[in-house]
Amino acid sequence: MDGSSTQRFIERGSHKGKGLAVFTSGGDSQGMNAAVRSVVRMGIYLGCKVYFIREGYQGMVDGGDNIEEANWSSVSSIIHKGGTIIGSARCMDFIKREGRLSAAYNLVTRGITNLVVIGGDGSLTGANLFRQEWSSLLDELLQNNRITKDQREKYKFLHIAGMVGSIDNDFCGTDMTIGTDSALHRIIEAIDAIVSTAYSHQRTFIMEVMGRHCGYLALVAALASEADQVFIPEDPVPNNWVEKLCKRLQQERKSGQRLNIIIVAEGAIDREGKPITAELVKKVVVENLQQDTRITVLGHVQRGGSPSAFDRILGCRMGAEAVMALMEATPETEPCVVTLDGNQAVRLPLMECVRRTKAVAQAMADKNWDLAVQLRGRSFARNLETYKMLTRLKPPKEAFDASGKPAEGLTLAVMHVGAPACGMNAAVRSFVRNCIYRGDTVLGIHDGMEGFISGNIVKMEWSDVTGWVAQGGAFLGTKRTLPGDKKGEIAARIKQFNIQGLLIIGGFEAYQAGLELYESRAQFPEFCIPLVVVPATISNNVPGTDFSLGTDTALNEITEICDRIRQSAQGTKRRVFVVETMGGYCGYLATLAGLAGGADAAYIYEEKFSIKDLQQDVYHMASKMTGGIQRGLILRNEKANENYNTDFIYRLYSEEGKGLFTARMNVLGHMQQGGSPTPFDRNMGTKTAAKCLHWLVESIRKGSANGPDSACLLGVVKRQYKFTPLEDLKAQTNFAQRIPKQQWWMKLRPLLRILAKHDSTYEEEGMYMTVEQGEIDSEHVI
Repeated sequence: MDGSSTQRFIERGSHKGKGLAVFTSGGDSQGMNAAVRSVVRMGIYLGCKVYFIREGYQGMVDGGDNIEEANWSSVSSIIHKGGTIIGSARCMDFIKREGRLSAAYNLVTRGITNLVVIGGDGSLTGANLFRQEWSSLLDELLQNNRITKDQREKYKFLHIAGMVGSIDNDFCGTDMTIGTDSALHRIIEAIDAIVSTAYSHQRTFIMEVMGRHCGYLALVAALASEADQVFIPEDPVPNNWVEKLCKRLQQERKSGQRLNIIIVAEGAIDREGKPITAELVKKVVVENLQQDTRITVLGHVQRGGSPSAFDRILGCRMGAEAVMALMEATPETEPCVVTLDGNQAVRLPLMECVRRTKAVAQAMADKNWDLAVQLRGRSFARNLETYKMLTRLKPPKEAFDASGKPAEGLTLAVMHVGAPACGMNAAVRSFVRNCIYRGDTVLGIHDGMEGFISGNIVKMEWSDVTGWVAQGGAFLGTKRTLPGDKKGEIAARIKQFNIQGLLIIGGFEAYQAGLELYESRAQFPEFCIPLVVVPATISNNVPGTDFSLGTDTALNEITEICDRIRQSAQGTKRRVFVVETMGGYCGYLATLAGLAGGADAAYIYEEKFSIKDLQQDVYHMASKMTGGIQRGLILRNEKANENYNTDFIYRLYSEEGKGLFTARMNVLGHMQQGGSPTPFDRNMGTKTAAKCLHWLVESIRKGSANGPDSACLLGVVKRQYKFTPLEDLKAQTNFAQRIPKQQWWMKLRPLLRILAKHDSTYEEEGMYMTVEQGEIDSEHVI
């Protein structure tokens, strides 16, 4: 990865006596509490004296009880709560120097010289101004005899680290801001609920979502809900939008579609800068098409509810990184904002990001729409490009020859291998529609390799995949069967159906199946076609990718179940829950769900543990219970240890906890594979399939497919989508346990232990990058 990378080993208590405060400012967003919890516990772990500043900058100005010392239990049982427990407020007093003078006095008298600010660009800009004035503010306080010379000298430097909390995802330099993913969950939940009623009545629904200056929520919601039209401020619709919209809605109804969805960002405009409102769109539809049309304005529903697993983990990681940044700061260190780059928490220069964010607003004011989209980042641009591809009215002329027949005429096939995972259907829909748009024939192979062998192969049409994005499971059917000794029958089917390129969507078995076909090319020339695998498994155990389709949905299912388990114990004093998660030998789900659920421990195969470790964890739980905390959560990956199984751990806690706490056991099972796909899995499936089609077409154009680079796996690797030859992945694979040899998320294990009050040494890659280096090609990832 670009940028300098170092390993950090920060021991418990290594920054003893430093004063650190955290506050939330501006609008609230889900996940802020996870960030506050992480800042407090990481700060305490390092020996800092940590404070809450309640009600944002107003609390800093007013002082008194608004600035309160925090302890470990201050942030217990808050990770699952929406909003911010320490309050947020707009503050006019801080805009004036007198207000900042009061704030500086209140900080100095408590020995606070390290600030973590969680808010938007306005809050971050205010913090930067405060830092610039700090020296002169202290001079004035000294001159007025409000502080001593010793205080002036001791607290002469103020350090600032920021995190962006905003559901709009309108800050440049980060993939995702805290709260965006949760807001998308609320929007998609609402749309899914509306879809079920709208199908009964042939209706057009217009949804107004938040995003006064940023269309991210509207755009991703449109991708994740198969919306027919989206209106956003960065890419205004053309002047003939009324005609185009009506034409599209008419086509959809003629094809038998009973429902139309139109999404409008609250800040949507046309090319002249005039607002496009939900009411205006409704008027257009009713007057031109006489369709039964309804408007739903989601409003503050989008800010509410429990944060998603992603936002909780994002808050945990960003909070820890912000504290680390402050502890490592020198007087020369520029204020930073902690952002998400691919799968890493990185630091960027605060004001550089603010300037870039303001440049987007300027580009929109100048009606330079292309620049506005570009400044939003590569991820936003690719979302927009993918959405436009999937909602085109008709194929371009160049896809056809003079006789009107498809010029390309490629025959491509798609299939699943492995267990079902959410997002599979979204990927198939995207692949099918993009193929048809190009003029290609797309074949759906049902029931995996067994269907391939038996010839259960069907040509897929545009309407066959309508409504697939929101559905879990795998409509094409999927089996774990590998080609094995049936390769001859598979080769015969490839020849029979003239298949020129193959997309396999599935888990570890899909990777193995692709590898088997590739390695049999010498024996079966029919396998000399471009072949690409998209990892789709809740276990996230496929090499060549940091994230698999379906993992995000499973993680949210586990997190939600753990929340319910926690809630069930509210009337029960001192109870410990031992929960078993799926994942085979891969501990990804247990580890990340442990972070998201605030677990006390997560046992996995990759990190060996002994009876002494279990004993220490039981003692820790006992001390926690006597310290006033009422509930404990232990997660265990299903194959963490052959002998220390879930029942053993449950019995151990039951026996050792007698008189202090009781224990209960839950095996989550196949609930983790179910549910409706999250916005992330819908979006990721849609984009990966579109990229795979482009790759297949380019590979076919190159000619003979004999080399390793014609059989690849498409994964998200750090900052980008990457096609890696299956042959190259063999060296990275532990085939016995069906996991990659190196797994990036293992570096989060120490953070999990620190936040659970275990003795640990924090170790993660330290990054400090410029905004340009921070540009990424991946959608938000954990």
